[in-house]
Amino acid sequence: MSDTPTSSTVAMDAGQQASQDWWHTQIIDMKPGEIRYRGYPIEQLIGNVSFAQMIWLMLRGELPAPREGELLDAALMAAVDHGPQAPSIAIARMAATCGVGLNNAMASAVNVLGDVHGGAGEQAVALYHDIARHEDEGMALADAVAAGLAEYRDLHGKFVSGFGHRFHPIDPRAPRLLELVDQAACDGVVSGRYAAIARAVEQKLGEGRAKPIPMNIDGATAVIYAELGFPAPLARGLFCLSRSVGILSHAWEQTQQGGRNKGPIPRQFIWTYDGVAQRDVPGRETGR
Repeated sequence: MSDTPTSSTVAMDAGQQASQDWWHTQIIDMKPGEIRYRGYPIEQLIGNVSFAQMIWLMLRGELPAPREGELLDAALMAAVDHGPQAPSIAIARMAATCGVGLNNAMASAVNVLGDVHGGAGEQAVALYHDIARHEDEGMALADAVAAGLAEYRDLHGKFVSGFGHRFHPIDPRAPRLLELVDQAACDGVVSGRYAAIARAVEQKLGEGRAKPIPMNIDGATAVIYAELGFPAPLARGLFCLSRSVGILSHAWEQTQQGGRNKGPIPRQFIWTYDGVAQRDVPGRETGR
């Protein structure tokens, strides 16, 4: 048997240690023949842990309880797609006609998930947290909602993320998600506090209006993310994961359908030009 020390037993000098410590993480431990996520061997996770549970583990450091994982799964699957009228989906399909691969089409689409298209869930979670803070400071729920909405509008404007929808008088996804939250609250899985806050916001927004402003998918998924203890910025990241499923599906479908350089409108239609009328360059004779 050789007495030659292996690399794992050789003491590292300061330079080697500094190189190894350049990146440090509590997420994954990997060496030849071994992969562990948050301490769990991958071979034990495979077949025993769902994708949603794995997302929770990677973000939070521990595996969720089964019902917590089911709630997260419901929020993720409910927001996967909303058709080519959604900018991210349209961009994925247009990119697919430009001769790029699926990864390029997906990246192009995900890159537009910003404050306006994609950030509503993050903003709604932040609003719910702000209202909860006011409650913790002694305000009644109605007063906390009024204060939270005032602060939100000072920061973001009059439109309140998570409520109202330009297509759906009632977003069909929201009531079902809230039903799942209510059941989980009855069973002691979550507190139900943020569901109550969201409903109070919905009621406040509808006061004095002929038509209500019901909660939409972003407001409902924000309830779930808040109930499960996710910080607001992760709500946007989770939405990106969710919507990536629809983005991939549409990019793949467009790839199969074919088409080249498809723009946002059919080529027989031309955009509206409302600039300066035709004019001549100064000093240049016309008709030559």
